[in-house]
Amino acid sequence: MNAMPGLDANLSRRALLRSGALLGAAATLPWARAFAAAPEGWPQVSGLIERYVAERRVPGMIAAVGWRQDQPTALAKGTQGFDDPHPVTPQSLFRVYSMTKLVTGLAVMMLIDEGKLALDGKLADLAPEFAAMRLAIDPQASLESRPTATPITIRHLLTHTAGLGYAGISRNKVGEELLRLGVVPAAISHRAIPGFTGAVPTPGADEFLRRAASVPLVAEPGTRWRYSMAYDVLGILVGRITGKPLGAFLHERLFAAAGMDSSFFRVPPALKPRLATNYGVLLGIPVPIDKPATSVFAESQPFDFGGAGLVSTPADFDRFLRLLLGDGALDGKRVVSAAAVRMGTSNLLPPGVDTRGTFIAGAGFGAGGRVGLGADEGSFGWSGAAGTIALIQRRIGLRAGLYAQFMPAETWPLQREFLAAARADSSALAHA
Repeated sequence: MNAMPGLDANLSRRALLRSGALLGAAATLPWARAFAAAPEGWPQVSGLIERYVAERRVPGMIAAVGWRQDQPTALAKGTQGFDDPHPVTPQSLFRVYSMTKLVTGLAVMMLIDEGKLALDGKLADLAPEFAAMRLAIDPQASLESRPTATPITIRHLLTHTAGLGYAGISRNKVGEELLRLGVVPAAISHRAIPGFTGAVPTPGADEFLRRAASVPLVAEPGTRWRYSMAYDVLGILVGRITGKPLGAFLHERLFAAAGMDSSFFRVPPALKPRLATNYGVLLGIPVPIDKPATSVFAESQPFDFGGAGLVSTPADFDRFLRLLLGDGALDGKRVVSAAAVRMGTSNLLPPGVDTRGTFIAGAGFGAGGRVGLGADEGSFGWSGAAGTIALIQRRIGLRAGLYAQFMPAETWPLQREFLAAARADSSALAHA
């Protein structure tokens, strides 16, 4: 087999949140036993985890790696928190933030496959709030705007080419206005986060769409790649089409069928002890910003945030990656159509889209994740704002995920280092 060229590309630079300011005995559970013992074949990944824990950058970390449909291997070290004695295991719960987009993207692909959505259908047909969008003439300077020339489509939303802004990320007047209106589709902490949390609370789904549509776009639809709140809009659309919240749809149609029994938009009270503490890194020191007992992820949110709201486990997310590698089949059972998976993991960017200077420069984008092109063909995945990352590489049958909890993710180059380590180890194993 070949190595995995390009595995440590721009994917690792992405994070949902960019911050200029502050930003019971799980080891005995059955899923922990289902993971294979860590072999000597992953020395680079194991060494990376050992180093980060030994340097006390994180209290604990775990990687889940596997080939094709084989059982995964767990590479774990440390505990769920610096003051939490529970060891990190495949059943520990992690806030996966923007890795939620991979799951929401597959839900949208399922509805497209069933004829309930059209890839190039107009957003305004399902959300009339977006029927008369306007484009900011100079979003860095003001909200002065003009009518758009092109309507937003589902493809635009899926590929972050709709021109939508993102509160807390879009460093311009559009982002500031979204923040002012409370159009903030994410939860971090009960603490106020300067530049992200505002005085206005996030509204419910319908009002969220109304306010989002009232703010000008930052780019003409279909022309530029701009990371955005598109997947939160898509999650609400899933609810409108199916008549149930995104989380309920995912549980019924994906999580239950795929055996993902520990993936939630709200952590059940009884499972709080399995939730890892999330840390904000201040002057190089990890400070707890969301602890299990009082976590915002154990509370109801205004709606299920399709772009950043999921909590999951290494065991569950590995099953999701297995599902993608299996073209929608898992453990001999068809969960999602092969067509939906193949389309969602392919390059869906509209022709001629400008990606220069972005997280995906030189790559494509599918349903929620970066799509490798050229020498990197076969790779698909995305990362999360608190140090998580997950991907598949179809060409060699690899799946890999890493789980830690610290923000902002760019504080340390963990995601990039993990991709490089996984590339080195998988290459060595493939040529063994």
